[in-house]
Amino acid sequence: MTRLIPPACAFTAGRFAAGFLAFLVVLSQLVATAGAADPAGRPNVVWIMSEDNSADYLRHFDPDGAPAPNIEAMAAHGVTFDRAFSNAPVCSVARTTLITGCYAPRIGTQFHRRYVSVPMPEGLQMFPAYLRAAGYYTTNNSKEDYNAVKGSDVWSESSRKASWRNRPEESMPFFHVQTFTDSHESRLHFSQDQMKEPTQTDPADVKLQAYFPDTPLFRYTRARYHDRMMKIDELVGGVIDQLREDGLLENTFVFYFGDHGGVLPRSKGYAYESGLHVPLVVRVPDQFQSLAARELGSRTKGFVEFVDFGPTVLSLAGLEQPEGVDGKPFLGIDADPEKVDRRDEAFGYADRFDEKYDLVRTLRIGDFKYIRNFEPFYPDGLQNNYRYKCLAYQQWRELHQQGELTGAAKQFYEAKPPEALYDLSTDPDEVNNLASDPQHATRLKLMRDQLDDRLKSLPDLSFVIEAVMVDAAINNPTAFGESHSGHITRYIDTANLALLPIEEALPGIQAALDDEDPWVRYWALVACSTLGEAAKPLTSTIEKFLLDVEPLVVMRAVEFLAVHSDVETKPSMYRSLERATNEPELLRMLNTIVYLRDVHGYEVDPERFQFLPVLTPIDPKGQVIRRLQYLKGEN
Repeated sequence: MTRLIPPACAFTAGRFAAGFLAFLVVLSQLVATAGAADPAGRPNVVWIMSEDNSADYLRHFDPDGAPAPNIEAMAAHGVTFDRAFSNAPVCSVARTTLITGCYAPRIGTQFHRRYVSVPMPEGLQMFPAYLRAAGYYTTNNSKEDYNAVKGSDVWSESSRKASWRNRPEESMPFFHVQTFTDSHESRLHFSQDQMKEPTQTDPADVKLQAYFPDTPLFRYTRARYHDRMMKIDELVGGVIDQLREDGLLENTFVFYFGDHGGVLPRSKGYAYESGLHVPLVVRVPDQFQSLAARELGSRTKGFVEFVDFGPTVLSLAGLEQPEGVDGKPFLGIDADPEKVDRRDEAFGYADRFDEKYDLVRTLRIGDFKYIRNFEPFYPDGLQNNYRYKCLAYQQWRELHQQGELTGAAKQFYEAKPPEALYDLSTDPDEVNNLASDPQHATRLKLMRDQLDDRLKSLPDLSFVIEAVMVDAAINNPTAFGESHSGHITRYIDTANLALLPIEEALPGIQAALDDEDPWVRYWALVACSTLGEAAKPLTSTIEKFLLDVEPLVVMRAVEFLAVHSDVETKPSMYRSLERATNEPELLRMLNTIVYLRDVHGYEVDPERFQFLPVLTPIDPKGQVIRRLQYLKGEN
C-alpha cells in the first residue's frame, strides 16, 4: 500500500492562492518530506468530532452562530471548507460512511439503528487499517457506532483512554479520532424546571430558522445549544494545547467537524441542509504545508463529503487509495486544490432512524438542492420516541394539534412533496419548493435524472427493503446489490411512476400491480399512496392485495385503502402482523400503523398485538418494542 510522498517541489507556486508563499513553503518542506518512506517522516492526523451540530451553529460559518475562538484560530492556521457534508443526517450511518469511504446504501449500512452489522465489501477494509499496516498508531476515543463489521486491524486502541500519547515509539506517526458528546442531542433533553437555568447566550438575540414557531421555548433551546457549542470550542482548544505541549502540533493535521447536522428539530434525522451541512476546519501544520497546497487562513467553497474523509487521510499519509471506495481526497498528494474548488455536488440519504422509517435521497449541485421523497405521505413529524424527548419537539406537535401553526412552521406535520427543489442562495431553510415553477422545469428534470442515475448505478439497496436484506443479502450486501441491479432499477422505476402525469402514471402502475415480482407490486402500491386521491381509480385492484402472499404488500395496500377508501382493512392488517418473520418486517408494518393512527385517526387495538412469540427473541430494548410502547401509550 505504501507510496512515497513526492518532494515538496512537485507542488508549483501556481497551486497556491498567494504565489509568493509557495517558495518559502517548498524550502521548509524539503527536509520534512525527504524521509517520507520512513513512517516517522509522515504527518500525523487528528480528527476532532463534535456530535450533532450543523455549520450554522458556529459564528465562523454563520454570523448568527456561537463564537468559537479556538476553532477560528485553527482556521487562521489552516483551511475552512464552507461546503462540507455528511452523507447521512444521523450518527451510525454517518460514522460508517466516514470509516469506510463508501456510500451506505451501496454497501448495506444505511439503517440506524442496525438490526445486524454487515460485512465490509469484499477486499476492502476500514481505512485506518491501511494506516496501521503502514506503521501508523491508530487510536479512537471512543465512539465507534459502525453498521459494518469492524476488522481486528482497524485500531491500535479504541477506548476512553485511547491517545496518541500511548504509542510505543515517539517516532511513530499517528491517526487519532476524538469525539466530544457535549453537543449531543441528549443535551437538549432538559425539563421545564431546568429551563429556569439561565443561558450564557441571550435567547432574545438568537435567530430562529424560518420553519420554527417563534416561542420562548424554541429561543431558549437554541440559546442553550449555542452554549454547548462554546463548550465544544473549549474542548477543541484542549486538544490543540495537548499537541502543542507534546511538540507535535506543527507536524499534525487537525480536522474539526460535526459528525452530521443537528440538533434542534428538523435537523438530525432529516436530509435537509440542517441535517447534512457540517462545519469543517483543517489546521495545517508548518512542516507539511505543501500537502495542503493552500494559503493559511483560506476558505474554499469546493464540496467535500464524508466519503472523502478517509481517502484524504490516506492521501496525507502518502498511501495508495484502496479499490472499492467512493470518496476522493481533498488534501494530500492525490488532491489538486483547483479541482477540489470546482467540486459542486453532494449526495445525501435518509432511511430508518431508530423505529421511524422513511426513504429520502438528495442531490445538491451548487446552490440548488433536489430532494426525492419516496414515501412523501409520511410527514417529517412522524413519531420517533427519542426525538420527542425534546421539549421543543413536544411543543411543536402540540401547536400543530391545536391548529396554531402558520406558514413554514406547518410543513413539518404535513405530507411532503414527492420531489422538491430549493434555491439555497435565497432559501437556506428549504421552505419554498420550486419543483412546480415552470422557470425551473429544466433544472428539475436535470437533477431528477442525475439523482436517478446515481441510485441505479450504486445500486441503492434500500429499494430491496431492509426486511428482505436481512434474509437474502446480509452475508454480502454489496455483491447482492451488484447481482440484483436489474431488479433494483425496476423498483426505482416503479416508484418513479408517481412523478408522471396521471394519465401516464395509472396505466404504468396497473401493469406493475399485475407483476409476478412482489416487490414490484410493493413499490407500485407506494406509488399509489404517493399519488393519493389521484390513484382512486385503482381502488378495486388494490383491494385484491389485502390477500397477497407477501405481508408487506398487504400492509402497503392497507396504507392506501385506509386513507382513500371505505374498504375494511383491519383484519388484513392484524393478520399481516402475525405473519411477520423478522423484526425489520414487523417494524415496517408498525411504521404504517403509527402513520395511519396519528395522521388519519385509524383506530387500532394494542391488545391485538399478540404476535411477539412468533419472532422470539425480540430485543427488549429494540425498535419494535419502542413502537409497541408508543402505541400502548407506555412511553
